[in-house]
Amino acid sequence: MSLVHTSRPTKPLWREYGEALIVALVLALIIRTFIVQAFKIPSESMLQTLLVGDHLLASKFAYGVRIPFTNTHIYRGDDPLKGDIIIFEYPKDPSVDYIKRIVATPGDTVEIRNKQLYRNGEAVNEPYARFTEPDHVAPVRDNFGPVTVPAEKYFVMGDNRDNSLDSRFWGFVDRSAIRAKAWRIYWSWGGLDDIRWSRIGQKVE
Repeated sequence: MSLVHTSRPTKPLWREYGEALIVALVLALIIRTFIVQAFKIPSESMLQTLLVGDHLLASKFAYGVRIPFTNTHIYRGDDPLKGDIIIFEYPKDPSVDYIKRIVATPGDTVEIRNKQLYRNGEAVNEPYARFTEPDHVAPVRDNFGPVTVPAEKYFVMGDNRDNSLDSRFWGFVDRSAIRAKAWRIYWSWGGLDDIRWSRIGQKVE
């Protein structure tokens, strides 16, 4: 009696490539939705910490994981801290992403006097802050408050203090509007002939 060996039919090459592509797309979507996302810096509001043309990765997992298109958390994560650089939905247009630094958290009292930031009555040392007009004092921008940050809200400012539209002008950022925490620069250039190799791989802080 002879045995007949039957082999499983092989998949067409196009089907194998198609399945691999679908798996890759699903994994990329999961990573982008829940873990990490890429962002590009378009403005000078975070100079010198972040330059125009910096491309960075931001951790979406740091502050928790939400069900897509909702504010319901699957995992809440850590609360944002003072000094964190965050990506969030611009309060006046949620379809636009903004990036700023948190300078005050819920319960803090914020005041700015002659460009100096005060938190809970004490001057804050900010080595990252940049002033392009040190001798020009403008209302709101350079003299603000005091205001107390409400629960579930954050007060954010750009590091380039004289050239940043931030909480001084449009108010607090809601906890639910925070999308990610800036993590690391993966690419940086000012143009085709200006690749900033020394910035690639730098941690954002």
